[in-house]
Amino acid sequence: EILRCLVGSEMCIRDSMKIQDNILKFYLKNCYFITGTAYAGKSTMCSMLSKKYNMLHCEENYNMDTILSAVDEQNQPNLNYFNTMPSWQHYVSRTPKEFYDWYNGVSEEVAEFEVAELIRLSGDRKVIVDTNIPLDTLHKIAEPNHVAVMLSPQSMSVALFFNRGDPEKQFLLKEIEKCSNPEAAFENFKACIASVNSPEVYEAYLHSGFFTLIRENTERDTREEVLQKLAEHFELN
Repeated sequence: EILRCLVGSEMCIRDSMKIQDNILKFYLKNCYFITGTAYAGKSTMCSMLSKKYNMLHCEENYNMDTILSAVDEQNQPNLNYFNTMPSWQHYVSRTPKEFYDWYNGVSEEVAEFEVAELIRLSGDRKVIVDTNIPLDTLHKIAEPNHVAVMLSPQSMSVALFFNRGDPEKQFLLKEIEKCSNPEAAFENFKACIASVNSPEVYEAYLHSGFFTLIRENTERDTREEVLQKLAEHFELN
C-alpha cells in the first residue's frame, strides 16, 4: 500500500504519516496538467504537446485496468461501479443527477491513484496529463504554470460530444444503440453529459485561478495557435 488516501491538503500513507503539499509538488514537478470541459481540445493538445516536446502522454482514463483491479466497494464505491454495473446500458441510462454525483465521486477517488502513478512515471521525464483531478487538488499538488484549463460552451460540449472518432465515444454510441429505446437513451445520456458540463461547472473552471483557454470556434483550425499558447504558459520553449 503506497498511497492510501487524499484528505484535505495532505496525502496520507497508512494512518500515521502525511505527505505535505510541497513534497507532492516537488515529486510532481515534471507533470503538466490540462483539465476542463468536454470538446475543448484537451486530448488534441496533450497529444500535440507530447510529440513536439517529447513528453510522456497520460491520456484520459490511463492505467484504468490497473486501478479497477485495486478498488473496493468501501474505499472507492464510485470507481468500483465499473466492476459491478449490470451493463453498459445501465451506465448510459442513469439519471443526470446520478451521473453527475457519480462522475464527481470518480474524480475524487481516481486522484489518489493518479498522483501515485505520476510520481512513479515522472522521475526523469516531462509528463503531459489529460486529467479530471478536482481543481482544489490541482491547486495543492501543482504550481500554477503546470496547470491549464480548456473550456468550451455547454452547447458545444454536449452537441458535439460524439462528433469524434475516438474508440471510447464510438463504443458508447454502440451501447446506446443496444438499449430498448435508443433514441430516449441517447437523449438521456446527452443530459448526463450536460450535467457535468453545466454553466456552473464552466464558471468554476473559469474562475479557478488557473490559466484558461476558451474554444469558441470549431470552423477555423486553431491548433497550432493554441499549442503555442500552452507551450508558453508551461514554459516549454
